[in-house]
Amino acid sequence: MPRKQVVTLTTDFGTSDHFVGVMKGVIININPDVELVDLCHNVNSYDVFDAAFTLAQSYRYFPSDTIHLVVIDPGVGTARRPILARTLEYKFVAPDNGVLSLIYEREETVEVRHITADHYFLNPVSSTFHARDIFSPVVGWLSKGVEVDKFGDPITDYVKFSSPKPKQVSENLIKGVTIKVDKFGNLITNITPQDVPQLFSDNPPPFKIVINSQEVTRLNLAYSMGKPSEIFAIVGSSGFLEICTNRGSAAKALNVTRGAEVGVMIESDAAGAPQG
Repeated sequence: MPRKQVVTLTTDFGTSDHFVGVMKGVIININPDVELVDLCHNVNSYDVFDAAFTLAQSYRYFPSDTIHLVVIDPGVGTARRPILARTLEYKFVAPDNGVLSLIYEREETVEVRHITADHYFLNPVSSTFHARDIFSPVVGWLSKGVEVDKFGDPITDYVKFSSPKPKQVSENLIKGVTIKVDKFGNLITNITPQDVPQLFSDNPPPFKIVINSQEVTRLNLAYSMGKPSEIFAIVGSSGFLEICTNRGSAAKALNVTRGAEVGVMIESDAAGAPQG
C-alpha cells in the first residue's frame, strides 16, 4: 500500500482561533488522502528566527518527500513573495522572509521558486490570510503530485540570513548567545560541543559559563542530575549547550531572554595558555 503524502504545518497562529483548522480544510479538500502533522503552532508571534530554528530541528525526522508548510508571515499582503523550495529529500512552502534560512545553511542542494501560478490559489485572495488562500492550496496540489516547476520559475535572490555563530575571543574564552528559551525555561545557546571540545575530553578542565553576570560551573548529562535550584549546563537534544535547572526555569532564575550573551571560560592552564 503506498505511503500517504506527509505534510507538516508550522505557524505562529496558536490553536485558539480557526486559522490552523481552515488551512487543514483547504489542503484536505484538494487531497483527502494527505497526512497532516502539526509540527508547531506556538512559534513566537512574528518571529521568523524562532520558526527557522523550530523547522531546522525537526524537518529531517520526517520521511523523504515530506512537504513542510511554514507560515510566519508578518509581511502578509505586501510585495514579499511566496516561495517553494526543494532539497534532495524535502519540499518547503513559505513566505520569502528568511524563514527557510537554516534550511539553506544545512542543505547542500536547494532550488527555490517564486510561486506565481495563481490558478492554484483560492479566489479571491485575502490580503491578510495567504496561509489559507495561497500557501495551503499550493501545498494541497503539490501533495497531489503537481510538479514543482508548474508553480513558478527558479529564483536566486531569495531572502536569507546567517544564524549567529559563537566567537573565539581568546584561547580560553568563547562567546555566544542564547538563541531560544524553550517552554521549560531552558536557555538554548548557539554553542556546540565542537566549539568547546575541552569540556568533553576524558579529563575536562575547570570552567565557568558567564551569563547576565552570573556563573555556571557544572555540566550534567541529564536534567534530573541537577540539584534543586542549581543552575547547570547540559547538551540538549538539539546539539547545543543549554543552561537549565531541574524542574524550574533557568530563564526566570537568571532573568535572561533570547539574545543574551554567554561566555564559556576555560581555566587558562588547561586551555594551554602561556604560564608565567
